[in-house]
Amino acid sequence: MKTALLGVVSAIVLGACAGMGAPPVPTAKALAPPVAMTGKETPSSFTRAEHDTVRTERNFTDTRDFDFASRGFVATRKDPLITNAAGQTVWNLAAFDFLKDASSETVNPSLWRQAQLMAKHGLFKVSDRIWQVRGFDLANITFVKGDTGWIVIDTLGSTETAKAAFDLVTEQLGARPIEAVIYTHSHSDHFAGTAGIVKLEDVKAGKIAVIAPKGFLEAAVGENVIAGPAMQRRAMFQFGIPLTKGADGLVNAGIGPGIAAGSASLIPPTKEIAATGETMTIDGVKLVFQFTPGTEAPAEMNIDFPDWKIVDMAENANATQHNILTPRGAVVRDAKVWAEGLTRALRMFGDSDTLITSHGWPRFGNDVIRDYLGKHRDAYAYLHDQTVRLMNLGLNGDEIAAKLKLPPELDREWYDRPYYGSLSFNARAVYQFYMGWYDANPSNLAPMPPVDTGTRYVEAMGGAAHVYTMAQASYDKGDYAWAAELLNHVIMADNTNAAAKDLLARCYDQLGWQAEPSTWRNIYLTGAKELREGVSPPRGTPQAQLASLANLPLGQLIDLLSVRLNPEKSAGQSLKLAFVLSDSGEQTFISIANGVLVHEEIAAPMPVDATLTLTRADFLGGIFGGQPLPPKIASGAAKLTGNPQAMLKLGQWMDPPNPVFPIVSR
Repeated sequence: MKTALLGVVSAIVLGACAGMGAPPVPTAKALAPPVAMTGKETPSSFTRAEHDTVRTERNFTDTRDFDFASRGFVATRKDPLITNAAGQTVWNLAAFDFLKDASSETVNPSLWRQAQLMAKHGLFKVSDRIWQVRGFDLANITFVKGDTGWIVIDTLGSTETAKAAFDLVTEQLGARPIEAVIYTHSHSDHFAGTAGIVKLEDVKAGKIAVIAPKGFLEAAVGENVIAGPAMQRRAMFQFGIPLTKGADGLVNAGIGPGIAAGSASLIPPTKEIAATGETMTIDGVKLVFQFTPGTEAPAEMNIDFPDWKIVDMAENANATQHNILTPRGAVVRDAKVWAEGLTRALRMFGDSDTLITSHGWPRFGNDVIRDYLGKHRDAYAYLHDQTVRLMNLGLNGDEIAAKLKLPPELDREWYDRPYYGSLSFNARAVYQFYMGWYDANPSNLAPMPPVDTGTRYVEAMGGAAHVYTMAQASYDKGDYAWAAELLNHVIMADNTNAAAKDLLARCYDQLGWQAEPSTWRNIYLTGAKELREGVSPPRGTPQAQLASLANLPLGQLIDLLSVRLNPEKSAGQSLKLAFVLSDSGEQTFISIANGVLVHEEIAAPMPVDATLTLTRADFLGGIFGGQPLPPKIASGAAKLTGNPQAMLKLGQWMDPPNPVFPIVSR
C-alpha cells in the first residue's frame, strides 16, 4: 500500500485524550481560501500530443491481460451498491462503468487500459479449489476450498466489502464455514475487513485460525498507527479520495480500482509464519510459505499450493511496478531484498501453472509465469543496481531519477509500467535508503521552510506579478512542471493569491491528465481540487476510528499518546500515572518528564500521582473516543485514586493530530 493505508491502522485518532480536555481539531475551512475557476480546463494540444505518443509507443494490440482478467468469471452482485449498517454507500461497483468507453482525452491511454482491467468485478474461478472476488475494494479476497470450509486469504480494507464478497461466494458456491484466515502482509487493505466475515470470539475460542507473517502486528502498528494522521492526509492525495470517479477525476488506484469507505477492523493473528519453507495443512489443504520480510511490506509472505501447482505471490508481484517508497509515506523498502525474494520464488515455485496475487488478475501457464516473475524481478534489480551505480558516480537522487530508464525488454512489459510505483520516484527512494534525504551539497544542509523559500524567491524574481507572468508563459508553451514550480513559490509566499492558485490548478490538471502513474494523476488532480475548493474533510467517523483501535495491545495504544505530548505545555513538570484495565488485566505505568512520555506495561513499581481503573471499552472511549470520563468515575464504573488533577494534566498536555493540515498551500 500501501496503502496503505486507510482502514484500521491508518485511521486518524481525532483526539487522543479527547475525553480529558484535548483541544479541538482545526477545521478545513479555516486553512486555505478556495478560488474560483476561470473556466473549465480542457486537455491542451500538448496533453493530446503526449497521449498520441503513448499510443504509438505501446503495444495496445496485446490483449492477453484482458483474457486473464476475464477468465473464470462466475457472477457479480446484482445490486452494485455495497452499504454500511446505516445504509450509506461504501462502494459502488458501477462507479467505473465509464471505463467501458474506448478512451478519454483526459486520461493517459496506458493508464486507461490498466483502469479497464482493474474495473472488472465479481467472483472468478481460478481453479477447482480457488476463487477470487475482485473489484470490491483496492485488493482481492481469495477463497480456498478446504475439505469442510473456506480458507480466506486477505480480507479487503473494510468489513462491508469483505461481507459483500463472502455473501457473493455463498450465493454462488453454497454455504460453507470459514476455517482459517490468512493475512499475506501488514497493510490494512489485506486485513481490515476480517470482522465482516468472522467473529472475534470464534478466533479467541480457537474455532478459526488467523495466520500472518512474523512481525505482522508490530509492522501494522509501526507503519501506520504512529504516523497514521499524517499518512492518512497524504493518502488522500495518493489515492485521489476527494476526486469524483470519472474520466476527469479518479479512474484507478494503480493496484486496484480504488479504496472503499467502509469500517475497519483488526483481529490479531493466532499463528505466525517465521521462516521460508514452513508447511501447514489446513482443512486438508497443504500450504508452503515463503517468508519475505522487508519486501513490499515489513512483514509479508508468499503462499504455495504444491499439490495444485498454484502460487499466491501476495503483493511481491503485481500488475504494475510497485513503490519502494509510497507517496503517502511509509518505511523505505529494500529493492535489493525484494528482487532477491523474487529470485527465491522462481526457484521454489518455478513449476507453477497458475499464479495469483493480492491485486490484479491471475496468470496462467508455466512459461508465462516464469517470464513474468523473472522480468518483474529484473525491474527491481535494475532499479537498485543502476541507482547505486549512478550514486557512486556522484549523481544525487534527483539527477538519477531524471536519467534512469528501464531497458526496452523490461519497459515494454505492461506489468513493469508505472501505474502505482514509478522509476523516478523509486530511484529517489533507493537513494534515500542508502544516503538519506541530504545530497551532501552544503547549500542543502539546512534548507528553509517553504514559506520562507517562497517569499525570498518571489522577491528575488521581481515580485509575484512578474513570477506569474513567467509561469503563464511556461504554461502556454506546455511546460507545466516548471510553471507549477514557479507558482508554488508564489502561493507559499502568499496563500491569498487567487490568480496564482487558479493557474497552478490548471497546471496540475494538465499534468494529471498526462500522467501514466495513477498515483501521480491522483496527486495532481487532488492538488488542483484543493486549490479550487479548499481542504477536503477527513475520511471516516470517530466511531469507526475508535473501533479500529479496539484490539490493539495496550502498549501500542499508549504509543499514540507518546507522539501527541506537547513539550511546551508540560515544560518543567512531571507526572507518574497508572492505568489498570479491570476486564482484560492489562496495566501500564506512565511517566512524563523532560517533554517525553515513557510507558511500561507493568504494575506501577513506585508511588504514582494517580491511578485509573476501568474497563478496556471505557479506557478506549475516554482516552481516544471523546467520551467524558467523569461520569464513569462518578457512577463507580471507573475508579480514580490519587490526585484527579494529574489525569486532567495528561489530557491538557496532548495535541490532537490535525487531519486537514494544508499541503498545496501554507
